[in-house]
Amino acid sequence: MGIVSEEAIDEFQELMDQVEEPLKETYERVHQGFLRENLGRFLKARDWNVCKAHTMLVECLRWRVDNEIDSILSKPIVPTELYRDVRDSQLIGMSGYTKEGLPVFAIGVGLSTFDKASVHYYVQSHIQINEYRDRVLLPSISKKNGRPITTCVKVLDMTGLKLSALSQIKLVTIISTIDDLNYPEKTNTYYVVNAPYIFSACWKVVKPLLQERTRKKVHVLSGCGKDELLKIMDFTSLPHFCRSGSSGSSHHTQSANCFSIDHPFHQQLYNYVKHHYETRGQAEPAKQGSFHVGFPEPEAERCVIAKTIESELHKFENRNGLAMSIDDRKASHETLADDDL
Repeated sequence: MGIVSEEAIDEFQELMDQVEEPLKETYERVHQGFLRENLGRFLKARDWNVCKAHTMLVECLRWRVDNEIDSILSKPIVPTELYRDVRDSQLIGMSGYTKEGLPVFAIGVGLSTFDKASVHYYVQSHIQINEYRDRVLLPSISKKNGRPITTCVKVLDMTGLKLSALSQIKLVTIISTIDDLNYPEKTNTYYVVNAPYIFSACWKVVKPLLQERTRKKVHVLSGCGKDELLKIMDFTSLPHFCRSGSSGSSHHTQSANCFSIDHPFHQQLYNYVKHHYETRGQAEPAKQGSFHVGFPEPEAERCVIAKTIESELHKFENRNGLAMSIDDRKASHETLADDDL
């Protein structure tokens, strides 16, 4: 980190030292004792403009207070059957760690359907994973490694990506906006694997719209990405869909499938939330009902990207429909020729 960067962090820290309650308490939850690393993330997200980074962080803290984010890890998604439905349709999990100690999160982009619960449950689940990562996993890993570890890597599985993704753009934009504004620069690198043609078509038009620092984070790997990923992690930390030529969660046992509710990561998360609910002195069992969070307005760049992806998918859909129409006409002519015989 250069001298200018260090000076920006010093200036930013002076501003944040003036933060008062109720923002101060939630600020401590955000930085977890790693003040300079946390300030650096918000500065990076605002191109090292101290004023803009300060505004961003204060707005993040207000969002946390207004939506009681500090208590979200004591709000279980119940009943268990509903939580299982969420896990089966919002495919995300942690498969292990890189050789540098960063958590490896796997996301099943192509096979996530988001069709078994309301939007609020999916948002609640996503934020709970973020908070568990930042307040439990990363502090624990940092202590174990004797140095601050404040970011993760993500492996995005595009298996099964198809035109039905159009219906999910709104929800994905909500979740991405929450991450952009309140959990900035938490992902060190994105690895894209099992990418079909439809992804390549969208990536071609979206890539130029991304900021340079974001583009540099995205690596599209060949096939399941196994060989490349083994350079940065051991085989045991590979997501299940990267362990062989086959892809998708259906090819693997539930214990190896990091998306499954039965995977150790999800069991630990679920038990942690359940324990914290019980230790808050709740006399009655948790009742069904989602934890409603205010959805922040997406930034202009995010809106442009979402509209571009939507437009490209529609183009793909139209081309695909035209091709199918031509195939249907050919089949019809062939049938008529057969009838003539």
